[in-house]
Amino acid sequence: MLQKFHLKNILFLDIETVPQKESFDQLDAEKKILFEKKTAYQRKSEEIEAPDFYNRAGIWAEFGKIICISVGYFTPDDKFRIRSYYGEEITILTDFKKLLDNYFNRPEHILCAHNGKEFDFPYIARRMIIHGMPLPEKLQLFGKKPWEVPHLDTLELWKFGDYKHFTSLQLLTNILGIDSPKDDIDGSMVAEVYYQENDIERIVSYCERDTLAVAQVLLKFMIKPLLKEKQIIIVKE
Repeated sequence: MLQKFHLKNILFLDIETVPQKESFDQLDAEKKILFEKKTAYQRKSEEIEAPDFYNRAGIWAEFGKIICISVGYFTPDDKFRIRSYYGEEITILTDFKKLLDNYFNRPEHILCAHNGKEFDFPYIARRMIIHGMPLPEKLQLFGKKPWEVPHLDTLELWKFGDYKHFTSLQLLTNILGIDSPKDDIDGSMVAEVYYQENDIERIVSYCERDTLAVAQVLLKFMIKPLLKEKQIIIVKE
């Protein structure tokens, strides 16, 4: 099945998100109430008050924001180019939309991420709508049949139909013999690095490693050789 996809038609990506504010106290009164309601079920199971749960707010598009999108794609000469969009969220989304509209807008083009169908793709779409941006074609899913959706998800591929099963990208790379993308920070540390250390470059590097790992996982699924270091090009602007 996967053999029908051409690697040059796939845009691999990963996003990093953080809470919209550094702390719960910085939310206005209405947002505090709405966050309490949104997270009531999860907090009840862990017996955590809303302010102490706010460090997880970045996982929801309603209370979080995107601080980095890293993308990777194969070139005709078998290189893998990675570039990142980071800074103000509106700029990130605008630049990413231009990339999709101008270079990944054909029917054969596909987006690929790990847990992308549950997280990355809907998160990007929701944040674009919040900012009043028209969605690029690759994120417009209304009315499409499942087989018409131009998305690949390495987590979904690994499930093999088992919808109860979740496998992190870190675990998947480990069992498949791929270099771990979590050799510095992991997702739980991103908000701290962003707000307390102000180290966006460290987050960008982490996001780029995740993007590369997704590509390596798909290569493994397709029974193709993994990328070698000399094939990987990180574009800095």
